[in-house]
Amino acid sequence: MTQITKLADSQIQIISGPEDHGQRLDKVLSQHIEGYSRSTIQQWIKAGLVLRGGNAPKARDTVRSGDTLEITIPPPTVIDHAAQAMQLDVVYEDATILVVNKPAGLVVHPGAGNRDQTLLNGLLHYDPKFEQLARGGIVHRLDKNTSGLMVVARTEAARQHLVEQLSNRSVKRDYLAIVYGALIAGGTVDAPIGRHRTDRVKMAVVQNGKPAISHYRIGEKFRHTTLVKVSLETGRTHQIRVHMASINLPLVGDPVYGKRLHLPKGASDELQTALASFKRQALHAQQLGLTHPSSGETLSWQAPIPTDMQALLAALQQDIELHK
Repeated sequence: MTQITKLADSQIQIISGPEDHGQRLDKVLSQHIEGYSRSTIQQWIKAGLVLRGGNAPKARDTVRSGDTLEITIPPPTVIDHAAQAMQLDVVYEDATILVVNKPAGLVVHPGAGNRDQTLLNGLLHYDPKFEQLARGGIVHRLDKNTSGLMVVARTEAARQHLVEQLSNRSVKRDYLAIVYGALIAGGTVDAPIGRHRTDRVKMAVVQNGKPAISHYRIGEKFRHTTLVKVSLETGRTHQIRVHMASINLPLVGDPVYGKRLHLPKGASDELQTALASFKRQALHAQQLGLTHPSSGETLSWQAPIPTDMQALLAALQQDIELHK
């Protein structure tokens, strides 16, 4: 039987048992060390934080019964950003996770050009314990001008669990988008995404990019635009915006991947104003579903369509009525 001994606050000794014999090292450790994903443990092994008989093994090495494994768990990264008061739209919270409805215009994490007044700054004010977690517990992002639901971990074990779910593609993420173009049917875009070859600020469909899969279906048809519902299997940077543009269905208002303002023939003054004044990509993370890291319960949440997208949809619907 496997023996697990805590040597110090950050050190664990594992003497492998018969049930571990013949298995990969990283798999054995992920089975016996709670609260950390297999990918994180692989990083520890690569960094030399795991020893077997005093030597640094590789993640793929096979464990033998009776092996002595010594693991040094690195301390959590302390966040060095200011806590700033802001009104967070908290949809759900408990001791393990926090679900927020992010408004358009709010940057998720500090970076070049956005050093403060980000979601992370607001989270640190909401609960100072977030500073003890890598990236403040943030496990996925939304673009600055995309609205909608995000989950944030409140414990390291929850963070690891959510990262694992995202890696396994088991987190359900459904979006609403308004695109230029009249769709006949839904479909799937399965195209790798990476940095644009010449414009390093942009992403693009590239042959050597990371796998990316988006499923889309028709929500509502208008004269020259369509409301689409998009479900993600993967979570690449700008994925929906890049994928829809790649099939000639760019998002309305997208300043990076969209096209110049396009008005249908006979557009009313109201529709012209609505389209011209919509200055962000028409994209909203409407639904989020996941397995609760502590209870194992399947949970889901839905966020209402923000007022700016509601106003645009109303103008598009009115346009149809005027041209019946």
